[in-house]
Amino acid sequence: MIRYALACEAGHDFESWFRDSDSFDTQLVRGLVTCPQCGTAKVAKQIMAPSVARTDLVRQTPADDAEAPTNLPAVAPDPTPASAPMVLMGEREQAFRALLRAVRSHVVATAEHVGPRFADEARRMHDGVVEFRAIYGEATTEEALALADEGIDVMPLPQLPDERN
Repeated sequence: MIRYALACEAGHDFESWFRDSDSFDTQLVRGLVTCPQCGTAKVAKQIMAPSVARTDLVRQTPADDAEAPTNLPAVAPDPTPASAPMVLMGEREQAFRALLRAVRSHVVATAEHVGPRFADEARRMHDGVVEFRAIYGEATTEEALALADEGIDVMPLPQLPDERN
């Protein structure tokens, strides 16, 4: 894991953890790295000193702990329960997924599912053999490309992963 000091275009400073440098770059390009204060995705790395463990310090033993001052402030527990899901998507990604979910729900509710017969049924409608109607179903990549080559307008209907992905 690597921690980056970041700043948005408005000058808000914040930090975030990433698996590696490539993960940061990928998430930045996808617009998933956003400022927690203003929400902008225009974010850049800040110059920061690396955190390196020191080996010149003497380790404390349990006996040394007994001599440590006891008037230190208590650390408050994390109010977030351990079972709460982590949200790694930015607001734009969440909104985009909600839109795709709504489109898919609309198509499923208003169109006829023709299953693996999709390419054949689309051709039959295009050729005027059957009356035009809204349909959806499954087609291989080759079938979809052939439909496009024939001038038949089709569009993939995305299947989103569940909320945990």
